[in-house]
Amino acid sequence: MTQAISSSKLVWRDLDQKALDDAYDQDVYAPNRPLIVTRRIAASERTRAILGSPERVAYGPSEHERLDIFRASAAHAPINLFIHGGAWRRNKGPDYHLQAEPLVHAGAHCLIADFINVEQAGGDLFPMYEQVRRAIAWAWHNAHQFGGDRERFYISAHSSGSHLAACVLTHGWREESLPEKFCKGALLLSGMYDLEAVRLSKRSSYVKFTDAMVEKLSAQRHLDGLHTPLVLAYGTQETPEFQRQTREFFDAVQAAGKTAELIVGEAYNHFELLETLGNPYGPMGRAMLRQMELA
Repeated sequence: MTQAISSSKLVWRDLDQKALDDAYDQDVYAPNRPLIVTRRIAASERTRAILGSPERVAYGPSEHERLDIFRASAAHAPINLFIHGGAWRRNKGPDYHLQAEPLVHAGAHCLIADFINVEQAGGDLFPMYEQVRRAIAWAWHNAHQFGGDRERFYISAHSSGSHLAACVLTHGWREESLPEKFCKGALLLSGMYDLEAVRLSKRSSYVKFTDAMVEKLSAQRHLDGLHTPLVLAYGTQETPEFQRQTREFFDAVQAAGKTAELIVGEAYNHFELLETLGNPYGPMGRAMLRQMELA
């Protein structure tokens, strides 16, 4: 008796095309995404009702380049700048305002960046990366304008936002003439750190991947430029590729002699894990405040 052999062609490690496509489609592994997004937007509205509307400032010339600033009451306060995700193609800064409340109450300024999406950029990730880079640089260089202490500058990010933030932290800081230790710590949730597998997935239907893009925007390939201590996190209910991406990035950072901590969120999916960032008693909220020495 002969054993049946699968006719599915493997396209990335042990994944065939459908499995790889599913591994970069959050809706397959997190079907409750619409409910969580609705909760997040409602919570952001409540945050604005409690804290007031943020100051919205331009960090670049285009209409997309804006930062929302929720100020702490004390002067010379630490800064946390958040970079949102959305598969590079959706979401906007105001949808994440809920993250300001725990930071402001802990005595920190919360900045949330808006930037172009990949479809507005014609499938090119470089404009997104460049705008995120400028947002980070503007916030550091202009901290005095909003009473921030740039010596206590931190970044938090999620999903494709973690991808973009990691690119800035590994090499983009040089392009903005930032000091190598400008960022005192970053909390990167559920990110992508090498684009080789992503290029093979169905995300290539809306991202025009090139060899140059994959090389430059794969943070794991540029660890010599990383000088920021990292806290990396993923949930056990995330897609297998998002779990792998974070584990392998963590291993590579440690192998390069850099500082990193790995947090595994037991029983959290991609969006549920992010939801805990806005809760000072949730695993990610605690990690963020601890990293900033505000816990």
